[in-house]
Amino acid sequence: MDVERMDLPGIGTSHVVTTARGRRIGIVSHRSGRRDLVVYDKEDPDTSVVSVALVADEADAIAELLGTARIVEQLAAMQRQVAGLVTEQLVIGSGSPYDGRTLGDTRARTRTGASVVAVVRGNDVIASPRPDFGLRARDLVVVVGTAAGVEGVATLLTDG
Repeated sequence: MDVERMDLPGIGTSHVVTTARGRRIGIVSHRSGRRDLVVYDKEDPDTSVVSVALVADEADAIAELLGTARIVEQLAAMQRQVAGLVTEQLVIGSGSPYDGRTLGDTRARTRTGASVVAVVRGNDVIASPRPDFGLRARDLVVVVGTAAGVEGVATLLTDG
């Protein structure tokens, strides 16, 4: 898939993708930080049919949703390709010693060799959470590693 990048003098930058079905979808990144999601006319690829202005938080949320889904797809593909790689979803229980503490406090990767690649909290998906990300009871933690490493994270989140 090709991504066309075009500088828009005085405005910002445009990135346009053509889908497998021939639809052109673009993002116009304004110097102000605003983003426009643009769907172009199928018959006239230079004319937009729909343009949706997004503030920074909205653009981030959409990017996170699209990116997280893609990360999960890539992890599933990797799991099929790489022998010994396991992906698990673990729930932070209300009695977990890490309820209310940061991901960094777990030292999960150092202690088990497995990595936390995302956290699902309600309807929000946090891809690649930083060490200062605060964990809460009922968070769904997506972990990737060997079977032993993932089991180690499960034990760590339950028992400390």
